[in-house]
Amino acid sequence: MKTIILFASIAVASGLLLTNIYTSIIDARSWGSDIPNSIATAREYFKTVNPGNFFRIFSPVNQLLGILVLIFFWKTAPTIRVYLGVALVCYLIAEWMTFGYFYPRNDIMFKTAQLSDTSLLKKTWLEWNTMNWVRSLVLLTGLFFSIWSLHKFYGLQLK
Repeated sequence: MKTIILFASIAVASGLLLTNIYTSIIDARSWGSDIPNSIATAREYFKTVNPGNFFRIFSPVNQLLGILVLIFFWKTAPTIRVYLGVALVCYLIAEWMTFGYFYPRNDIMFKTAQLSDTSLLKKTWLEWNTMNWVRSLVLLTGLFFSIWSLHKFYGLQLK
C-alpha cells in the first residue's frame, strides 16, 4: 500500500513539474510576446478559468501525498525518511513560492495593472518568467528525492 502511495506521489509531482515547464515554455512566452496586447489577450482568455484552477487542485494533493509517504515510510530506513522529508520540504517551498511570489504577480499582470503601464507589466512578466524556472527546479529536486527514496526502498527489499 505504501509503495502505491509513493508511486502516486511521484506521478502527481511529475505532472506538476511538467505542467509548470509547459507554462514557462508556452504560456509565459505568449504572455510576454507583445505586451500590453498579449497581456490583454491573456486577461480575456483567463476570464473563465486559468492555470491556477489546475494547481489549486493538484498542488495540495501533491503535498498530502508527500506527508502520507513520509508517515508510511517513517520506520523503513533513516535515509528514506530524510529523502522523503527533503522532497516534502521542496514541495512546500514550491507552494510558498506560488502564494508569496507568483499570485501577487499574477494579480498585477492579469487583474490590477493598467495595460498602459507597459514598464510595470514587462518587469512583472520578466520576474514571473525567471522565477518560474526556479520553481520548476525546486519541484525537480523534490521529485528527484522522491524517486531516490523509492530506489532506496527497493534496494532494501532485495537484501
